[in-house]
Amino acid sequence: MQFEVREEKGYKYIDQGEGEVLLLLHGLFGALSNWNGVLSYFSQRYRVIIPLMPIYEMPLREAGLNGLVKYVENFVEQQQLKDLTILGNSLGGHVGLIYTLKNQHNVKRLVLTGSSGLFENTMGGSYPKRGNYEYVKDRVAYTFFDPEIATKDLVDEVFEVTRSIPKCQRIVVIARSAQRHNMSKMIGEIQVPTLLIWGLNDTITPPMVGHEFHKLIPNSELRFIDQCGHAPMMEHPDKFNNLLSGFLARYKI
Repeated sequence: MQFEVREEKGYKYIDQGEGEVLLLLHGLFGALSNWNGVLSYFSQRYRVIIPLMPIYEMPLREAGLNGLVKYVENFVEQQQLKDLTILGNSLGGHVGLIYTLKNQHNVKRLVLTGSSGLFENTMGGSYPKRGNYEYVKDRVAYTFFDPEIATKDLVDEVFEVTRSIPKCQRIVVIARSAQRHNMSKMIGEIQVPTLLIWGLNDTITPPMVGHEFHKLIPNSELRFIDQCGHAPMMEHPDKFNNLLSGFLARYKI
């Protein structure tokens, strides 16, 4: 399903539905389409907003977690968004964690899936090689339990990114920023209800990472999806949506 991508005051984003705000944050190689299953299901009852993170365009001096968090803060302020439920996958979860710690007054719920912040095995242990399509195809498939989820369109999208030297530079800088920024001593301060949805077969942020988040975040619950890799909302959207629905119902704003 295709959704309108809006462009306004330097931001590109999807804004669909009405009601409580679900703010969805994609990962390092992610895209707006990563959240299609969540958007289709929840935009009937919620206002679902997905900003396109400026990972490939932001100035090199600003590339990193701090720059991305500032981007989200400015976007939220520009859109005048209140009482957020933040969902973050991979790097998006890391950004969501930092945003929540800085803005707990404006975050009512937090959902992390395959989040970085404690440990991650980036791109299966290495950065993508420029111009090597088969290598990129293999690394994208590594993200999922079922390699068929790595469609040609998805592989082509990542491959085009890796052909650009400036984009690759930003990817490396941002990935290193995330790897250096371990949050184990900070996330115990998160007080909002937190749902952790993890792929039982995630090889990038393995199940032990989900357990560690659960141990460190006081008001959290951990749910696993079997035969699932690093992006549960893409690989098992129905199961992901059912878990999220239950969580939203238990912690009504």
